[in-house]
Amino acid sequence: MSTLVTRGVARVCSLLPSRADLAMMGRAPKQDLLAGLTVAIVALPLALGFGVSSGLGAEAGLATAVVAGAIAALFGGSNLQVSGPTGAMTVVLVPIAAQHGSGGVLTVGLIAGVILLGLAVVRAGRYMAYIPASVVEGFTLGIALVIGLQQVPNALGVGKPEGDRVLTVTWRAAEAFVASPNWTAVALALSVAAVMLAGARWRPTVPFSIIAVIAATIVAQVFSLDAAAPIGDLPSGLPAPSLGFVDLSAFGSLLAPAVAVAALAALESLLSAQVADGMTMTVGQKHDPDKELFGQGLANIAAPLFGGVPATGAIARTAVNVRTGASSRLAALTHAVILGVIVFAAAPLVSRIPLAALAGVLIATAIRMVEVGSLLAMAKATRSDALVLVLTAVATVALDLVYAVIIGLAVAGALALRAVARQTRMDQVDFRPDVPGDHSEEEHALLAEHIVAYRIDGPLFFAGAHRFLLELSEVADVRVVILRMSRVTTIDATGALVLKDAVVKLARRGIVVMASGIRLGQHQVLDSVGALDLLRHEGREYATTPEAIAGARKYLEHAGLLGPHPTAKIP
Repeated sequence: MSTLVTRGVARVCSLLPSRADLAMMGRAPKQDLLAGLTVAIVALPLALGFGVSSGLGAEAGLATAVVAGAIAALFGGSNLQVSGPTGAMTVVLVPIAAQHGSGGVLTVGLIAGVILLGLAVVRAGRYMAYIPASVVEGFTLGIALVIGLQQVPNALGVGKPEGDRVLTVTWRAAEAFVASPNWTAVALALSVAAVMLAGARWRPTVPFSIIAVIAATIVAQVFSLDAAAPIGDLPSGLPAPSLGFVDLSAFGSLLAPAVAVAALAALESLLSAQVADGMTMTVGQKHDPDKELFGQGLANIAAPLFGGVPATGAIARTAVNVRTGASSRLAALTHAVILGVIVFAAAPLVSRIPLAALAGVLIATAIRMVEVGSLLAMAKATRSDALVLVLTAVATVALDLVYAVIIGLAVAGALALRAVARQTRMDQVDFRPDVPGDHSEEEHALLAEHIVAYRIDGPLFFAGAHRFLLELSEVADVRVVILRMSRVTTIDATGALVLKDAVVKLARRGIVVMASGIRLGQHQVLDSVGALDLLRHEGREYATTPEAIAGARKYLEHAGLLGPHPTAKIP
C-alpha cells in the first residue's frame, strides 16, 4: 500500500510545473505582458457572453476567465495556452443549467475537474498523439470559420438572434441587417480587422489589436456613434469562495454530465494546445498533454468555488496569444490578472468598447488562424487526408467540436484500415524442383498440376480478410494448397475465422490445405477459433515451406498420384 502511495505522490509531483517552465517566464517579459494585455481585451467580451449563455450570468464567465485562466496558466502543460469559458462548453452546460440549476453546473464543473486530474495521473493525454494531422488541420479550419461567423451579429451591429447553431444565427443576423442596415458597426469591424491584418504584415511585433480597439473606442465616443453598441455594464468583484453549491444527493444524476464535460474539456484543451504548437515559430515549443490535463483539472476544481463555469483551453484566445508574440505562460497569467483588475477597477472604461471593434479583432484572428500553405499541402498529400480535413471542418461548423473530432477520427480510421487491408497480398509462387535435374519434366508437370503454393504478405484481419477468403476459394482444381504464412504480420479473430472457413470449403472440394511458417504469437488466435486444429489434422502444419512440400508429396504418393522421389521446394 505504501508503495502505491509513494508512486502516486511521485506521479503527481511529476505533473507540477518544472523550474524550466517557470524560468521561461523571465526570458521575454515585455513581449509576454503585451500579449497578455491583448488577449485580455479579446477575452473580456467572450467571458461575459459565454457566462450569460451558460445561464449563470456574466459574472460567472468573468470568474472563470480570471480563476481558471490563472491556474491553468501556472499548472498547465502548454506555455501558450489560454483557458477560460468557451462556446463549445456553453452548449453542453445549457441543458445542465436548465435541469439542475446553477448549483448543478458548478457541481458538474467540480466533478469534471477531479476526473481530469485522474486522466492526468493515468497518462491519458498521450493518446492525443494518435489524432491524425488532417483532423487537427480540419478542426483548426472549422474553428476559424466558427469564430468568424460568431462575430457576424456584432460586426453587423444587430442583436444576437435566437438559435444555438452558428450558421442559423449568422443567417438571421444577415436578415436583420438587411432589414435595418448598421453601416457604422460594419465600418468599425472592418477597420479594426484591416488594421490588424495589415499591421501584422508590416510590423508583426506591434500590438495593432490594442491600437485598433482603442482608436475605434475613441472614434465611437468622440463622434457619439449610437449605432456602435458598447459592451455594457460589468459586474464589480468576484464572489467569496464557497462550497455551498454542492449537493451530494444529486451526485448520481450529475455524474454522466460531468463525464461529458470532462471529455470535452480534455479534448478541446489538448487540441487547442496542439494547434498552438503548430502556430508558434519557436523551436521546441511543445506542450505536455498530461500536465495540460492536470492544469485543466485544477482550474475546473477552483473555478466553481468562485461561481465560475467549467473551463477549457480556448482556441481563439490561444491563437491571439500566439499571434501577438507570447513565448511563455506569463502571457496567459497576465491575461487573467488584467481581467481581475478590470473586474475591480476598470469596468466603466471597458464598458465603452464597441462590440463591433471586438468583432473585428476576432475576425482578423480567425483569418490569421488559417494556414493556407498547410491546408494545400494536406489536401495534396492524399485523397484520404483531403476528405478527412474537409469533413472535420464542415462538421465543426455544422455540428460541434466533439462530433467533428469523432467524425474525423472515424473517417480517418476507416480510410487507414482500408489502406492497410489493401496491403495484404496473396501471391501464387511458382513451383520448382529442389535441385535442378532431380525431376523429370513429366514429374515436374505432375507436381505443378497437383500442388499450388501461396505466399501471404501483410495483416490478415477484419478489414481485408474476406477478400482473402474469396481469392483462396477460387483456387483451381488441385489436390494440395500450401499457405506460406511467415510474412503474415498479424491475425485477428476475423482473419482466423476466414482462414478456417477457407480450409473447410477447400476440404469439401477434396483439396488439402497445408500451412508453413505460422508465428508463435499467432497460434493463440488461430487455436481459439479452431483453425489450428484443422491445420494440424494429420500433421498439416509445418515450420518451414520445404517441410510442407515434403508433406504434400507424401500425401500425393499415398494417393497414388506420384511415385517416390526427393523432396521439392519453392523459393
